[in-house]
Amino acid sequence: MHLARVRTPDGVVTGEYDDGVVMHNERAYEVGEDATLLAPSEPSTFYCVGRNYAKKIEQMSYEIPDEPDFFIKPAVSLHHPNQPIPYPSFTNDLTYAGELAAVIGEECHDITPAEIPDVVHGYTILNDLDALDQPRRTARKAFDGSAPLGPVIATDVDPANLAMETKINGETRQEDHTENMLFDPLDIVAFLSERFTFKPGDVISFGSPANPGGLEPGDEIEIWYEGIGTLRNTVESS
Repeated sequence: MHLARVRTPDGVVTGEYDDGVVMHNERAYEVGEDATLLAPSEPSTFYCVGRNYAKKIEQMSYEIPDEPDFFIKPAVSLHHPNQPIPYPSFTNDLTYAGELAAVIGEECHDITPAEIPDVVHGYTILNDLDALDQPRRTARKAFDGSAPLGPVIATDVDPANLAMETKINGETRQEDHTENMLFDPLDIVAFLSERFTFKPGDVISFGSPANPGGLEPGDEIEIWYEGIGTLRNTVESS
C-alpha cells in the first residue's frame, strides 16, 4: 500500500494513494486538481546515516565505520515533493543524495531489530541536500528545506532489497541497490533507538550511494526507489 498526505479544500488529509488519486474517508482527491501533494509526514527530527555504501566510502576516501555514522536535521529541513528548492544563498556547492528512509509510526525507544516492523509505518525517499563548501555537518546539511521528502510512504517493501536511481535532468547520476548497504536498515533503527526516543512521523534515512556531481539552478532531480516511486524537485535561484 502507498499512503500520501495532501492539502485539499477540506484541509490536510492522508489516504491510500493510487495513480494520482488519494482516497480518504471514501472520498477521492486527485493530485494536481483538488489536492496538492505534501511530504508524507512531518518529522520532529530527521536522523540521517552517512557512509553506508561501499562505493560512497571509496569515492570520498572515508574510513569504513565500525557502527552507523549519523547526524541530525531539524524539523525546518522538511521540503515537500514537487516544490522548487531555493538554491541557498550561503553556498556555491550544493549537492544531492538519494536516500531510502523509514517513517516512524509510534513513539518508541530502545527497540530490537525484530520489533522494527511494528513501529515503522513504512518507507519513503529523502534527498539529503548538502552545501559541501560549508564547515562541518550541521552547517552543510541542517538548513531550511534541506530534506525533500516523499512522495509517499510504502508500507509493504523490504528495505534491504530495493533498487534505486537518481537522475539529474534525465541523466543517471546514482544507481545502486540497498543490499549493498554496510549496515542493515533494521539494525540502524535499533542502534539509533538506544540513544533517542522516536516520535510518530520522525524519519530515519540510511545513507546515499556514490554521488557524482552537484546541482545548479534549473536542475531537475528525480530520485527513484523500487516499490516506492519517484521524488521530484527542481532547483531555483534564491
